[in-house]
Amino acid sequence: MRRLLTPVTLALLAAAPLHADDSLARFNVVDIKPSTASIYIATVTMTMPPFVRKNVVYSSTYTAKVFPYFLFNEKGRIWIVVPEDLLWRAAKGEPVDFKGHALSDSGDERRVEGHATPTGPWGGRIRVRVFVTRRISLNYDTTYELKGASSPPAATPR
Repeated sequence: MRRLLTPVTLALLAAAPLHADDSLARFNVVDIKPSTASIYIATVTMTMPPFVRKNVVYSSTYTAKVFPYFLFNEKGRIWIVVPEDLLWRAAKGEPVDFKGHALSDSGDERRVEGHATPTGPWGGRIRVRVFVTRRISLNYDTTYELKGASSPPAATPR
């Protein structure tokens, strides 16, 4: 009976789909590159440490530096909501939209919207809109890189 069981078990394992590539662990940490937006006669550079995912919420901090009006610089917290079904769509290479909020250290709330377009399994393009007022938004076009548990191997120098 054992001789028959071993080939049957191996055949079942070979026929079963491997789900290692379906894991969402690579989405646990997302690095968004700094970006600059123009507003009237100034530019605003947004810098954020990597976003960390907990359940459906990605959170980070941000620094917005306004040039040449340094008095308007801002720091705060930012978080976006990306449900798991949207992560699965991104894992398939499909673009996704997301929403979130930012809260400055001085207590100003900001609405955040965005659109991410994967260009490969480990990154893509992202557009983030931060609403400063109801009618004024800062639009940041930049790239993102997935830094989760199964990040791609580092390039070896030659």
